[in-house]
Amino acid sequence: MAGNIVRDVDDSVRIRHVLCSVSDKTGLDGLIPALVEVNPDIRVFSTGGTFDAIRKMLGDEKAKRNLVQVSDYTGQPETQGGLVKTLDFKIYLGLLTETYNDAHQGDLRRTAGVAIDMVVVNLYPFRQTVARPGVTVEEARANIDIGGPCMIRASAKNYLRVAPVVDPADYPRIVERLRRTGGALDLATRFELAKKAFAHTASYDSAIAGFLEGIGADAMKGTYGIRG
Repeated sequence: MAGNIVRDVDDSVRIRHVLCSVSDKTGLDGLIPALVEVNPDIRVFSTGGTFDAIRKMLGDEKAKRNLVQVSDYTGQPETQGGLVKTLDFKIYLGLLTETYNDAHQGDLRRTAGVAIDMVVVNLYPFRQTVARPGVTVEEARANIDIGGPCMIRASAKNYLRVAPVVDPADYPRIVERLRRTGGALDLATRFELAKKAFAHTASYDSAIAGFLEGIGADAMKGTYGIRG
């Protein structure tokens, strides 16, 4: 049997550490400042363009206190073109760790890691890319998100502790609940977000599979300089 069978979980989880990496930044300027307002000690881990956008939203003082580059946290710089940013043991330990698992808590201490309580992620715009007239198979391939679906699936699997947020339309209600509870989300909310997250990645993968199904060998030869 894979994984652990968990018996004990917390209904209410205070949001202290957030992982945020989004292609669609709609509504982020309402979410992130509100998270900091509700919990002034919160830390937001982010990458690339999302990091830059959040830094502007928060301003210098709050950004220094509340915003962390993922590369600074993991100790691994992003690869060229942002190919690898969040696929790191320390990140996934923080996403998948279980609150009442002593071995997991020991791993966090050993790596100087933190348990991540919320993931705010949306994916590369694959559907929008392949809908453009004349799009090439290489343009489509480049817009297949890897890190995003991994973060979403890991956080959704661990709804026992983590809130996976994939839809900007959910930001206002999440902020309202956090304000009402003093910065915590309950198990029922996390579970509802997890169901939406898995539907989101399933739809994304279906779009990729559907597009690739229509691509033949001739398209490959027309796109790439084939060696060997």
